[in-house]
Formats: sequence, C-alpha cells, structure tokens
Amino acid sequence: MRGLTRLGAALLAGALASTLAGAAAAQPVEVAGLGQPARILIDRWGVPHIYAASQEDAFFVQGFNAARDRLFQIDLWRRRGLGELASVFGPSYVEQDRAARLFLYRGSMEPEWAAYGKDAQRTSARFVAGINAYIDTIARKPELLPFEFRQLGYMPAKWRPEDVVRIRSHGLTRNLTQEVARARVVCSAGLAADAVRSQLSPAWITRIPEGLDPCLPDDALDVFTRATENVRFERRRLQVSRALPNEETLEGSNNWVVAPSRTTTGRPILANDPHRAYGAPSLRYIVHLSAPGLDVIGAGEPALPGVSIGHNGKVAFGLTIFSIDQEDLYVYEINPKNPRQYRYRDGWENFRVLREKVAVRGGAARTVELRFTRHGPVIYQDAARRRALAVRTAWTAPGMAPYFGSIDYMKAQDFTQFRRAMERWGAPTENQVYADTAGNIGWVAGGLAPVRPNWDGLMPVPGDGRYEWKGFLDGAKLPYVLNPKQGWFASANEMNLPASFPYREHKLGFEWPDNARARRIAEVLSKIPKASMEDMERLQNDVVSLNARRLVALLKPLSSPDQKTQAALRLLSAWDGEEQATSAAAALYEAWWSRHLGNAFKEAVLPPAAAQSFDAPHASVLLESLEKPAQRFGADAVRKRNAVLLTSLGRAWAELEGLQGPDPARWQWGKLHFSHFLHPMSPILDQAARAQVNVGPLPRGGGAYTVNVSSYHPDSFWQAHGPSFRMVLDVGNWDNSRAINTPGQSGDPASPHYRDLAQPWAEGKYFPLLYSREAVEKAARQVIELVPLR
Repeated sequence: MRGLTRLGAALLAGALASTLAGAAAAQPVEVAGLGQPARILIDRWGVPHIYAASQEDAFFVQGFNAARDRLFQIDLWRRRGLGELASVFGPSYVEQDRAARLFLYRGSMEPEWAAYGKDAQRTSARFVAGINAYIDTIARKPELLPFEFRQLGYMPAKWRPEDVVRIRSHGLTRNLTQEVARARVVCSAGLAADAVRSQLSPAWITRIPEGLDPCLPDDALDVFTRATENVRFERRRLQVSRALPNEETLEGSNNWVVAPSRTTTGRPILANDPHRAYGAPSLRYIVHLSAPGLDVIGAGEPALPGVSIGHNGKVAFGLTIFSIDQEDLYVYEINPKNPRQYRYRDGWENFRVLREKVAVRGGAARTVELRFTRHGPVIYQDAARRRALAVRTAWTAPGMAPYFGSIDYMKAQDFTQFRRAMERWGAPTENQVYADTAGNIGWVAGGLAPVRPNWDGLMPVPGDGRYEWKGFLDGAKLPYVLNPKQGWFASANEMNLPASFPYREHKLGFEWPDNARARRIAEVLSKIPKASMEDMERLQNDVVSLNARRLVALLKPLSSPDQKTQAALRLLSAWDGEEQATSAAAALYEAWWSRHLGNAFKEAVLPPAAAQSFDAPHASVLLESLEKPAQRFGADAVRKRNAVLLTSLGRAWAELEGLQGPDPARWQWGKLHFSHFLHPMSPILDQAARAQVNVGPLPRGGGAYTVNVSSYHPDSFWQAHGPSFRMVLDVGNWDNSRAINTPGQSGDPASPHYRDLAQPWAEGKYFPLLYSREAVEKAARQVIELVPLR
C-alpha cells in the first residue's frame, strides 16, 4: 500500500488543493493547453463545479479534473477498452486484449464524429487534452501519482480524442447472451422449455431459424466475455478473474417525472436512479460545467465529457434501459478445402484477417490474429466441426459510443430539441424522462434499432446470407410522450411499448425484465395527489416487494403438518412484503426465492434435461404459473403447486436456521445481505491495505424486484448491483435538488470524499445538488485555480 497516505498529504500540501478562504493567496496551477483562467470549486460533498471562460475550456478542465480525481479508474477503462492491458500487467492479459480489439470501432471517423452532433470531435479533443495536461502535471510533481500506479509499477498513458469513442465494449447492449442461452435450452429440451426461462413480450412466438443447429459449444461466448468484462486481479499473478459475471439480468434503472399539477412545489419533479455493478470508486461521477452558453450539472462516466443524467438550468433528463435488441450471433460453415473461408450464399468468402502487435510487459510483443466476417468479429472457430461464430452488433456503426451522445441532448432547450437529439442516439438503448422549467414533462425512447426483415433476433442464425439486417429504424419512429394525461410518467425497464406501436413490424426486442418495480412505482405515484421531494426520495428507497406479496397471498390458505414449514407459513403470512434490513420475514423470503423456489418449480413442470438447461426461471413466468397452476402443472395442478410451495419453503426455513440460528426472532435480512464496494486491486493487497481501499460491508434491505434494487449473488447474498447514484430534481428551483453517489466522489482512498457518501447512501439520505454560483461558493471547501502556461 506504499504511497497511499503520502499521496493524500501531497494533495493537501500541493498547489492543486487549498481552502476556499485561502484561494486568493494560493498559487495558481499553470496548465498547458488552457485558453483562459478557470476555477474548480469542490463542495463539501466532493462535487466539482467547473467555471471556465469558454465551453472548450470547460471540457478541458473536466478532463483535467477527471484525471485529478479518477486517474487510475479512467486509465484502466481506456487500456481495457483499447486492448492494452498486457503492456502494463503482463502476458496473462494478452487474450483479453485480443478480445477487446475485436470490438473496437474500426470505421471512418468522419461519420462517427458527425453522428453525435455539432462539435463532437472538438469536445473530445479538449476533454482528452485536459486529461493529458494532468498527466503532464504528474510528470512535474511525481508525488501526485495515484497509489495504484506506484503499486503496479507503471505510468498513466496519454489519450487521443478517438479513444473516447472507439471503445464500445463497456456499453449495455443486448441480446447476444440471451440468444445463446435460448439455443442451449432448445438444444436440450426444445422451445417450449425456454418459455419458462424467458418470457417474451409483447406476445410473441419464436421459431428455430431455418438451417440452424442450436447445439452450440459450451465456450461459445468466452471471447465475448473477455471483451466485455471488467479488469480484475488475483494474488500471485495478475490475471482476469471471472468472479463477477456480466449478466443481462443485472441491468436496470428507475426513472419518473411528475407534472407541476401533481407536486407540492408546483414545478415538475424528475427522479432517476440508474442501476449498475458496484465498486470503489463509483462507476459514475457528478460534475458541474459552467461556461458561456453552457451550465449543466449531473452524473456521467468519468472517462467521458459532459453529463448523461442531470439538467442544464432549463431542461432536466434521466435514463433507464429500453430493451432494443442490437446484437445477433451468426453461425458459419467453414470451407472444408480452405479454413480461411466461410460459406456465403452460393459460394465461399474469405475471412478478413488483421494481425496486430500486443505489447507485453516483461517480454516480447505478441502478434494476435483478429478475424472478421462481413457481419462482424469472429469469436469462435471449430476446425473439426467446420463451424465459426461471429457477432453482428450495432456497436460497429457510427454513433454507437455508449453515453457519448449525451453531449448533444444535454444542451437541449426544449422538448423538440431534446427529442431530435434522441433520434440520433445510439447506445445504450434508453428510456429518457424529460422535464423543463416551462412545466412540460415527457418520455423519449432512443437507440439504434436493427431492421430484421425475416426473423426476430431471438436465436442465432446461419451466416450464409439468409438473415441480413436491412439498415436501421429511423429514430423518429420510436415512441415518445409529451405531457401525459395522468400527470406523470415512469419507467423501470419493463416492456412499455404503447399499444399502438407496430411491434410486429419493427421487432425492437421481446426480452424485458420483470415489471414489479414499474408496478410499485405506478402504485405509489397514482396514490399521491401532490408529490413532494421527500416523497420521491422515499420512493427511490422503497423496499416493498410486490412479488413477495403475490407469493404470500398464495401461502395464506396453506398449512403443513411439518412444524418448521408451519412456522415459516406463520412468519410470511403476517408479513407485508417490506424487505427492511431488520426483517426476519425478508430473510426467509429471499433465501426461499433465490435458493429453493425456482429450482423446485423447474423440477415440477419440466423434464430433468430441460430443468438442468438453465438457472432461474423468469420471475413473471414463475409467479403467473403459481397463480394459475393449470397452465403448467397439468392434472391435479393445485395440489402439485402447493407441494412445490411447501416443500421449498420448508427447505428455506431449515437453511436459515443453519445460517442465523434456530430462533427466528434473531433473524435479519441485513445480517445476510450486504453491500461491499471493492477496489479492483483489493485481491492483490494485504489486509490492512484492503481495509483502506474497500468500503463496507454495509447491511442492506431490498431485493432484485424492489424499487430500491438490491440484486445479489445467491451463493453469498452479496449485493453486486443497484443504484449507486440517485438524483431528485426540483425543476426550476435547482438548488433544492438532491443527489447521492456511493461510496464517494473521489477515486483516491486518501481523500475525504472516497467513502464519505457510503453511509448516507445506505441510510437513504441525499445531499443538495447545488447549482447557483452563490450556493456553490457557500458550500465550497476547496478551490483549484488553473491558468494558461506562460
């Protein structure tokens, strides 16, 4: 852990940090590339408020500040995305580098920059110039080098403008993994079994594409997984760890907007809490950019310019995932006479082959081969069976750099401008809620949607020319709403296509998360005649499970001769479904739900091969089948259903006795379920150092289907995913807005802002998201003065 405390002392002693009271006397920091003097005011919660004389300088200072606060995080993001990990971490990373390079944007940069609106290239150039300026500052002041670089023995790399947009593999796209999962179930048990694993919505019946052998190799997605997973380290040697798989079931978010007629403020209120994987530092970073013609505040990813969730003083915006299918897996026949060719239509076509050098720390550079078909990168090749697999993804199209397009919509001044910006939006596919100071509220769906004229995208397809995309859907054809009659709009990743949307023609996607969160948000909002800011905070932290209430309703009429099962029935039957961390019933319910009920249900309604072909059944399918058992349980359906409920519940009770003792009065969900924010380097640090870089554990309530999402690993109950960032905006009275970003704003473990927001976040608290210059200056605790290098 050498250098951690020394770094904190250096930052406090150096010219980059001074108290506000001493700002006038502090020596300004000279920075090459800055046009005019600029100032960063850091408030008491670690939020930087950047004031610059031009928009170009504002983005420059944003990059400088991102490097100041999050340099290791963004450097790791860049190296992972570009495939340059082995150059600093050694040969164990060569395969991950190769995989990442397969998914880089390799098209022309002219249409790429044009896709994001005016000045996109210049914005990126100024942002990375700021990052590079901070790296140059470190060269002059080596004591500012973050401890991670010292520990691992390398220096941060300089950025190029195109690095920001060429990296695509961090985006939330879909549905490649679901195609493969469906193919595996079909291979083992047929399409009917897959209807238990995944519910298709809107109503849809898929079929096996003509010419497809659905039996894919077990390692079909290994390369894709390497390309998209985070960098993790292990003791003994640096290598990629698969401890936290990237599963589409962990995607999610909530957002809603309420009209002035339904708020106590008489102004719109907009709330957003995007859900992503947890870590230290936080995935997102809150920043305020103020310059002539630009005054925007909110959260984004620290490696990108602008903000993607927030407001600009007139318009507010917040996002959730909208499930457009942007990926397809193609299966090819390889030429038996030439393994460098694959069948396409009536002939054979050559793979496009690129060979690139991968620099390797401590050794000679390795040459890696990258293969592509006309559809995309090859992720699997089986010479013996003469098969290859390649991915066609919207990633490869111009304008698909995840979240970068927010530099366009964050400047919108009304709904028309906002919607036009969203018509050009690429990734991730989004529900954007909207509000403005004129009192308007709305919703816009956005994302690049492939046109599949003769199939639905739900399974892999032969790559021989029978299944081709026909361009992309015009973004103006995606649904939107302005000033809904009910006075509010909410989304929580549920299937929310309007009834009038021609889904059979456009086939945007048929795989959506369970709608329990959306139903709970609607339940609460519809019952509040006038919503306050505090109401919205409470709703974001709501841990009522509607799915739990549905199951409890099924249990209430039941009884059991088994004493422990009967005790479980009594405990849950008296429960209101609120998953507080202190709740014994919540502990029993979640152990039952995640470890026992799903398996028991599969075994009861599916043949053994089908039941073993996938993990958990879709939540909606499970609940609907239990409520209407005749559909899947067959003859004597109610008795069979009840046996599943009682047997699995008894097992859950017995397991909880083993976990928390025989006295249910001492059981608590929060004693099992916890958040623990891990620094990526923690596995290779000693125990004392890990305590300084990891945050937690913190007891947690909630579950995967509560508004306050708390998805977890069933084997450990460790919460791996949820709302690390929350925001509630009082539209028009901006200083009354609130936010939280756990575990803290800073990426420096020695900073007071590394973990200061974790406990307030766990308690459902917020800090004021200050916007006016007067309020910011009153709350400022540090100032950084930047001046052009003379």
